[in-house]
This record gives sequence, C-alpha cells and structure tokens, in this order.
Amino acid sequence: MGEVKVKTAIVLAGGAGVRLRPLTNRIPKPMVKVLGKPILQWVLEWLRSNGISNFVFGVAYHKESVINYFKDGSQFGANIKYSVHSVSGETGEGFRLAVNRHIKDELFVAVNGDELTNFNLRKMIAYHVAHEPVATIAVTHPESPFGVVSLDKEGRVLSFEEKPRLLSLFVSIGIYLFSKQITKYLPKTGAIERTTFPLLAKESLLRAFAIDGTWLTVNNMKDLEEAERVLRQKSEEGTWLESS
Repeated sequence: MGEVKVKTAIVLAGGAGVRLRPLTNRIPKPMVKVLGKPILQWVLEWLRSNGISNFVFGVAYHKESVINYFKDGSQFGANIKYSVHSVSGETGEGFRLAVNRHIKDELFVAVNGDELTNFNLRKMIAYHVAHEPVATIAVTHPESPFGVVSLDKEGRVLSFEEKPRLLSLFVSIGIYLFSKQITKYLPKTGAIERTTFPLLAKESLLRAFAIDGTWLTVNNMKDLEEAERVLRQKSEEGTWLESS
C-alpha cells in the first residue's frame, strides 16, 4: 500500500486567551504574534510543509481578525474556509461544526491553533493508517515546571532535578488525526478532551503517536517569551521545519 496523502486540516482559532490579556483584548489567542507572525501562521506553515493545502479555520472570539488576516489563504499557498462556532461550545462544537460543514475526506488533521510544533506529521499519518483507529493523538513527554525531589521514608532528599523532562508521563499536544467516524463521538458542546477521547479510549479506538520534534504551547506571557527564544534560535539555524 502506498503512502496515504492527507490534504485537509481543521484548525481551531477561536479561543479567548484570557491569560494573555491585554494582548488578547481584541484578537483570539492564535493571533498573538511570535517573532512578528501570528501563532496561527506558524501553524499553517508547519502544516503546509507536511503537505496540507486545504484548511478549515474554526473561528469564534474576534473572528474578524482571523478572517481579515488570512482571507481565502491564497497568499499563504493554501485554500481556507471558515466555520463559526461559539466560545462556550469549546472544542466539541468547534470541531463538530467544522466537520459537518466542510469535511468530506475520510482522514484529516485536527489542530488546536495555539500549539507550535515542527514534528514530522507524515510519520503520524503513516502510523494512523497502519493501525486504523478512529483518532490518533500526538503526545510528548512534558517538562516539569518545578524542581522534582525524591525522598526517603524519613524525609531525606535523595535527588533534586530542576524542571526535568518527565519520561514516565505523556501529554497530549492538541494535534490529532481523525477518521470521518469521529463525527459519531463529537459532543454538541464541551471539550473533546473530557468527552470524546475518554470514550474512544474505553472502546479501544484511540491511539497515541510520540512526536519527534519540538513542541511549544503559549498560555501566558512567560510561555510567549520562551516561544520567541526557541523560535528565534531555530529560525536562525534553519532548523525549525527540518524534521518535516
């Protein structure tokens, strides 16, 4: 069987980004700029580098800022359609409406539009095709935001590691592959992380793919500063999209 090519992605870009205010007073979180480009543009460019050309942007909070910036996508080498949902409907409503309105593909990418990554999406697609779940989620080992301490029974410190990578845990990075069957599992409203994924896991219809690249999430000003540092370094080295 030859390589299965996936050409379509839903990207949710409607979050209010409360923890990034005042930057998000008039724009959604994915439109916050990192090194002069909206996070959403970094996401689009990564997806384009992995063969994605058709996009559905799920928009809600200050949707006009997304639509006015990206328009039909032609200036970015993409074809963009828009699906409007409510902020209160969360990811369930956002993905459900986008799929029902615009998706005809049997396999497509689904992304939270505030995640910065450069991993090789084609490898994840091949993994999904080989195992045929309803959904595959991209995962990675998280970095602890704290110093991690190991103690003996009497409270003596055996080891201390400042912000180590937690190799015993995996976290979802908000990037998924969905088969069209996902429509049966998407809630009318609410977060798919609390509804769809637990149900798929219970029915053994969910797989995970450990990524081979960098992942940056921007939830607050400290995260934004770190994202700018990493992206500046990797952009100067020409290594940001080398793994795609």
